[in-house]
Amino acid sequence: MTTSPEPTVTATTLPGYTPGTWAIDPVHTEVAFAVRHLGVANVRGRFDEFTGEIVLAENPLESSVTATIQIASVSTGHEQRDNHIRSEEFLNAAEFPEMTFRSTEIRVGDGDGFLVDGELSVHGATQPVTLDLELIGFGKGYQDRPVVGFTATTQISRKAFGVHGGPTSAMLGDAIKITLDVEAALVQ
Repeated sequence: MTTSPEPTVTATTLPGYTPGTWAIDPVHTEVAFAVRHLGVANVRGRFDEFTGEIVLAENPLESSVTATIQIASVSTGHEQRDNHIRSEEFLNAAEFPEMTFRSTEIRVGDGDGFLVDGELSVHGATQPVTLDLELIGFGKGYQDRPVVGFTATTQISRKAFGVHGGPTSAMLGDAIKITLDVEAALVQ
């Protein structure tokens, strides 16, 4: 029995690939989530304040990403719900003001995609997560500054991070779907 070789990715196989440090552009990026409510509908929201850095290495699979999200910036379009999410019953923004992500490995995924393994820290707990990443591509932004765009998705268990939700917990699903639509600009 023969096995197929591992897929290879190089800077030359990714059109426009430019090694360097890239800053996530908060104006053109969305950090969104969805959770099942009462088992019949999704409640969607986003975080409006975040920073992040992507370091693209000469070998794309040796690249890294870090991001920090401000919990108090949660927005679901409903002020009372947003305040409840910030409260001690959920994310406890007063005690845990940030959630962070740090990549640990990048692998070739299915098709043209990548898998970004990393550690997500929320509510004082750190858990491994894998982002399913689709590279949209490289281009030129304002004043011909190089930009890159991608979409990444994952699903986490809120209970694995100690987010139980108090008396209203039974109304919400445990699975949180996360979608990141990211644009970043080359800074060096």
